[in-house]
Amino acid sequence: MKVLFCHNTYQHKGGEDQVCDKERALLTQQGHSLYYHVRSNDHIHSFKDKLVTSLQLNYSETEKTALTQVLKQELPDVVQVHNFFPVLTPAIYDACLEQNIPVVQTLHNYRTICASALLMRDGALCETCISGSPYHAVLHKCYRDSFAGSFFVARMVAYHRQHKTWKTKVNRFIALTEFAKSKFVEAGFPEDKIRVKPNFIEDPFKEGGMLPMKRDGALFVGRFSQEKGIDVLLKAWDGLDYPLALAGDGPLFEQCVADFDSKSIDFLGLQTSEQVHGLMSEARFLVMPSIWHETFGMVLIEAFAHGMPVICSRLGGMAEIVTDKVTGLHFEAGNVTELNDKIQWMIAHPEECAEMGRAARAEYLTKYTPEINYQQLMAIYQEAIDSKHAAPIEDEASS
Repeated sequence: MKVLFCHNTYQHKGGEDQVCDKERALLTQQGHSLYYHVRSNDHIHSFKDKLVTSLQLNYSETEKTALTQVLKQELPDVVQVHNFFPVLTPAIYDACLEQNIPVVQTLHNYRTICASALLMRDGALCETCISGSPYHAVLHKCYRDSFAGSFFVARMVAYHRQHKTWKTKVNRFIALTEFAKSKFVEAGFPEDKIRVKPNFIEDPFKEGGMLPMKRDGALFVGRFSQEKGIDVLLKAWDGLDYPLALAGDGPLFEQCVADFDSKSIDFLGLQTSEQVHGLMSEARFLVMPSIWHETFGMVLIEAFAHGMPVICSRLGGMAEIVTDKVTGLHFEAGNVTELNDKIQWMIAHPEECAEMGRAARAEYLTKYTPEINYQQLMAIYQEAIDSKHAAPIEDEASS
């Protein structure tokens, strides 16, 4: 099978970029011919750059033409789109339609139904735009706290909802959890075209390594930002005489370092993959206190692969991936007192914590390995190809 990946990378590499890279590597390792059609946001700096990009958010004829040329040259069996925002735009779907090539779209975030992509506003969950007008985002400056930016993104969401892009131009969608799937279905995406396939990671102990037996301390790995609940975690740690290591960077990093000076807390800053592996091999448990509907959360399965249980918010995909009292513990999102209680329980019960870690490792081996993910991805590709041959999608939403 010949596969063509379409992806718009971010200026600061994030989880979507990493997942795209992992899937590309997986397909290449399995012997598939793969072409990578990529665009970057790196050129968007000046006011003119931003204005031109904003005006073309709905549909870029330039990008449609560019992909059409690639499709005619490469002749892929299927196209997988990871991210089209903001440069590629959904115009690339029409290029595939005109060349009669099936499309699979991975739903890494909620950008197609929410201007902020987080289903979150002013530090709280918000689902107004799922069934209501996307232009609510303009009133609240949901995209980068900008009226203009929010208008153009809301306009994109409204345009493709009105033109039935998601119903008519994509053969299969990939949602990362059942919870995420439910939100897209609420927003009008066709349920029969959405398949749930989680992300995956390579086994950190595949090459004969042994799971560590002696562990101590807690760990946070992620972005220092409001939606990640970093302030909730640090407030919950107040008064605890137990080591907490925090790996990551972000807009709130300096403020957190200044506000939460404690001998128990170690702010490590941004860490390499190898350093995170070392941290996860040593810590007793991970804490993921996000206050938004994470579409997946790669750090969860990284913890599982390392045999480490997770204390996470009882929210969305996190609560779906982490089974309460089996592979970790749940707490009410944003509830500092309950999080503190769960942390203290985990500290006071090392044997139960270790048992949860073993269950987490078993969960990883059952659901999140490259081998299992490859089979799931191939099945989705084949469904997309078969659906295209059986009943081509009508081009109801052409520009």
